[in-house]
Amino acid sequence: MKKISFLERLTGVSRQDEYDEVLDNNHDLESDETYQGESEWPNQSSVEETVEEGELPVDMYQTPDSIVIRALVAGVSPDDLDIAITRDMVTIRGRREEVREAAGDDYYHRELFWGSFTRTLLLPEEVVIDEAEAKEKHGFLEIVLPKVDKDRSTRLKVRSTAVKDK
Repeated sequence: MKKISFLERLTGVSRQDEYDEVLDNNHDLESDETYQGESEWPNQSSVEETVEEGELPVDMYQTPDSIVIRALVAGVSPDDLDIAITRDMVTIRGRREEVREAAGDDYYHRELFWGSFTRTLLLPEEVVIDEAEAKEKHGFLEIVLPKVDKDRSTRLKVRSTAVKDK
């Protein structure tokens, strides 16, 4: 009896022989005249192009009252930044548009990142979403997230909803 592979158990597909055949054949897609952009994998109609996003480098630190996140977003309009906050997580998304002034062969160095970027950070403490602030100045983004004050307490007065007899 043939042992079921992890992939077969995970997907429920038992076409291991077809996958092995594809993997065993040494294909050079650049020189393969029969390749016309179609997938070699069984039951997959075409190869989907994946667009990679860059990861935004950040600094995150705390003060006694808040958590502060800083990032360099030079070349990105504040309108092109999307910041989503939950009580324990922040996601920063944006896009830096490339302005091409030279052809690819004319560059000596290409180190700058162009395109979409994103960064999701798990926060070490819960924050007050409604009081969060984000500021951008000269390509420097600063997000200030006030911490939830867990020591704060309040007293509630108990109201009665009983109807008085007339």
